[in-house]
Amino acid sequence: MVDRLLGRSRDREAATPAPALPAAPRDAMWARVLLARNPRRPHTLELVAGIADRFTELHGDRLFGDDGAIVGGLARIDGRRVVVVGHQKGADTDENIRRNFGMGKPEGFRKAIRLFELADRFGIPVVTFVDTPGAYPGAEAEERGIADAIANAILVMCRIRVPVVVLITGEGGSGGALAIAAGDVVVALENAVYSVISPEGCAAILWRTSDRAPDAALAMRMSAADQLELGVVDFVVDEPGQGAHVDPAETARRLRAVIVEQLDRLAALPVDELLAARHRRYRDFGAFDDLGEPEVAEPAERGGLADRLRRALEPVGKTLGGLGARDGREGRDEPPAREEV
Repeated sequence: MVDRLLGRSRDREAATPAPALPAAPRDAMWARVLLARNPRRPHTLELVAGIADRFTELHGDRLFGDDGAIVGGLARIDGRRVVVVGHQKGADTDENIRRNFGMGKPEGFRKAIRLFELADRFGIPVVTFVDTPGAYPGAEAEERGIADAIANAILVMCRIRVPVVVLITGEGGSGGALAIAAGDVVVALENAVYSVISPEGCAAILWRTSDRAPDAALAMRMSAADQLELGVVDFVVDEPGQGAHVDPAETARRLRAVIVEQLDRLAALPVDELLAARHRRYRDFGAFDDLGEPEVAEPAERGGLADRLRRALEPVGKTLGGLGARDGREGRDEPPAREEV
């Protein structure tokens, strides 16, 4: 509606070359963050509609309820059966409230666990779509055990014996993202971001103000290109035109090709080798150099009891004019005579 009133169209915007990012690194990074948060950016259900030939959504965690922020189900992509799990933001204010702005609650992560275990039971590969600022931090989420749900989701993803392809399509923030991102291969869209915490949260901790979020974003190196250089992301997929939000269909087509290629590659690996490579991938994060054991000097030999007492009382001896040192008793083990004291 806004585009129609302003005389714009998605076709015209898609045909326009992508604007150059600001020259300053800080501003360029923040521009990436804003692109990743663009409300018109396609989310999981929109992308799945363009990628999959068929999709059947499944609901509920069989324990508490259904979480609209995390969606999932069974799909078929180019003849391949897959289980799909992803974050779902809204296209408008009402849907964003219903979807909780893509911030998962415990029942959402437990729904993801149910789908992961379903995939493992029937030998179906998993494809996940990551797009969330983080898990929901409300009191009710804590009461229902959100930390336990996230930890168990990561645990289940690490042990299921099927290929797992992770797609970071928008924001990838904190444990809410990692809960469905522990896969064999991680692919990010060009303008996606991935970090341990949101820039605003990081700035609030370090500088006591969210106004320095652009500085935090630059320091965390959260762009897809930075994450590729760090080894956190395996592939980066270019976005069409000004970004994924101007041509969701082309974005879905590019992601489909990557998904099919990676599923075929992973399917050729023996299960034990697949799991070993997955575990090794995450254990290798945070590489460091082993400099060996440091050389420790041998401890000095302790003297006798008299020597230790003499060292302890040395300040007292100096105060009394150095008694005990003038008459040649320095270094002797026997205590001083009574008349000397």
